[in-house]
Amino acid sequence: MDSRKAAGPRVSVTYRFLIVGVLVAAIMNSAGAQTTVAGKKRHTSKPWTAPRTSDGQPDLQGIWLDNSATPLERPKALEQRESLTDAEVAELKRRAQRLFKSGDGDFASGDSVFLAALSNVEVYKNPNSTSGVEGMVDRVFDNRTSLIVDPPDGRIPPMTPAAQQRQSPEALALAAGLRPPAGPEDLNNALRCITAGVPRLGGRYGAGDFGYYQIVQAPGYVVLFSEVIHEARIIALDGRPHLPQRLRMWAGDSVGRWDGQTLVVDTTNFSPKANFMGAHENLHLVERLTRVTPDEIDYQITLDDPTTWTRPWTAMVRLRRTQERIYEYACHEDNRPLEGILSAARAAEGAAEESAPQRPK
Repeated sequence: MDSRKAAGPRVSVTYRFLIVGVLVAAIMNSAGAQTTVAGKKRHTSKPWTAPRTSDGQPDLQGIWLDNSATPLERPKALEQRESLTDAEVAELKRRAQRLFKSGDGDFASGDSVFLAALSNVEVYKNPNSTSGVEGMVDRVFDNRTSLIVDPPDGRIPPMTPAAQQRQSPEALALAAGLRPPAGPEDLNNALRCITAGVPRLGGRYGAGDFGYYQIVQAPGYVVLFSEVIHEARIIALDGRPHLPQRLRMWAGDSVGRWDGQTLVVDTTNFSPKANFMGAHENLHLVERLTRVTPDEIDYQITLDDPTTWTRPWTAMVRLRRTQERIYEYACHEDNRPLEGILSAARAAEGAAEESAPQRPK
């Protein structure tokens, strides 16, 4: 006879109640957590408190990675849905593994990883890609359908009539690939290695491609350093006002303060030559960084420019702690994409001239 079966009836009533009590406690603890990433429990019923720096502020220091696959805007195919089921997330992961772990596809940046997995294409191809999947970082899928949390539809608000008028036909034709750039001045600041802009959200690279950040704190200051184009924002926390309006900078003028566990960074005074999705010198940016677990920061970004959008809007990025290092980003020194874009434009113009009908002499 199986000794385990023989021992079964001898289990005491007290022990049975103990087992039931343990199971109930486990279920209650599980229910107290909120599932935000498929297969991963995040916030528990007991709030987590960040460690403190030497001057008593919440410690945000370290190297953090933005490698989310969540798109900036909610795709039309998922409108009215703020979140996916765990099964749907697992399926998207499976599709992304097929698409971007082989050598057949093109490099996918920004929202393209999520959109390609959502549409379940056979092979991802992009004629504007300059490399293959070997250059991609691993992307994290979670239940969210957009980084934008406000407006509730997960979409960027419409542009104002003034913003629409600012977009010249020449610029629109260039962006659509209908007109080749005459020179580097026709291309955006990131392609020219001037600045990747503030905030790092959407745009040419998008989430996961801007990648690595380092946060350093000292009494009265915090430094937000981005690996891409090695830009550092030195933010004072001493209550000083913004610079005079006549002083304008690529990354704007940032001042910070603590709101409980959250670092709040307020940025104005952007240069007219700065460009974030059509917003220039009138952009008002408010960033809120909260360390919610030992390995995760909630990075909330609110953008307001009444000359560009019909209302303010907010996105939430999750920065994940990494033990990897920040490396030199030799943008100017190795700007092959810029060289390729301009040489291709000149080659296309030459081919067009050769194929054009010759005028009779």
